[in-house]
Amino acid sequence: MTARADAKSQQLAPRLVRPTAKSVLRLSTALHRRWRRLLQAAPFRAAGLGIAISETGRRLLQLKNRYAGRRAFVIGNGPSLRQTDLSKLSGEVTIGSNGIFLLTQEKGFRPTFYTVEDRLVAEDRSSAICQYKGVIKIVPLDLSRWVHPDEDTVYIKFVRHPRPFPQFSPAFEQYVCWGGTVTFLSLQLAYYLGIREVYLIGVDHTYHPPARKDEVSGTVVTSRSIDLNHFHPDYFGPGYRWHEPQVERMEVAYREADRFFKKHGRRIFNATVGGQLEVFPRVELEAIVANKVTHGVA
Repeated sequence: MTARADAKSQQLAPRLVRPTAKSVLRLSTALHRRWRRLLQAAPFRAAGLGIAISETGRRLLQLKNRYAGRRAFVIGNGPSLRQTDLSKLSGEVTIGSNGIFLLTQEKGFRPTFYTVEDRLVAEDRSSAICQYKGVIKIVPLDLSRWVHPDEDTVYIKFVRHPRPFPQFSPAFEQYVCWGGTVTFLSLQLAYYLGIREVYLIGVDHTYHPPARKDEVSGTVVTSRSIDLNHFHPDYFGPGYRWHEPQVERMEVAYREADRFFKKHGRRIFNATVGGQLEVFPRVELEAIVANKVTHGVA
């Protein structure tokens, strides 16, 4: 082989690049993250097969169809809740969310289940949520640094950016989808519990814009004023952060929930006092609680 041919063959040969400490660290970090994601996903994948390989999986599987054929009340946090007699829900399956613990402190009402999925709520209300006892708390795993594990908490795999949007999860034990409102999570939970009819209360679906003295950064509002959008003035009172609601996006998610329930022979009704939510048929709460049978589902 000539010297020219030998030089050309060396040029064509793959070059061996000596890894640097920085590149090794980058690869190690990526592999660690990947391995951690796989470990975190394992309990949910196994639960999808009906196998509990962790406490999380066991708790999730215990909830599946726990209340099959029954009705449930999903409780929003709108101002109309002040006009709603929650004592009438004694003995019913109820799902509250976010700052419902303020109502527990004020009136003693405690829901069967508690849901939260907003990172700002989990951060700002971490202590109150962790101390909230006597309810089953449904919490995305990625919020566990603020909502700590205890005997009441069940972690879920929460898909924060579902594509396409929206998606209603048919397999709650495997994954749950974001829908622009915590109520969408509560509806997915109700379906997983086997609930045949859901009645919404306190879902006013109308919001005041941030006050002039509130601080707004992108979609995040840091409140400097009392809260007019919820049942309690301290709900997102001074110092608390919240995301500006996107009502149109919520309605898209609500319509998907309505479609999914109907497809499987179940229904969602709106028993809120007033409000602007018209996606679901309206019913009167008093008539519903007086009638212990389900509401017209074949």
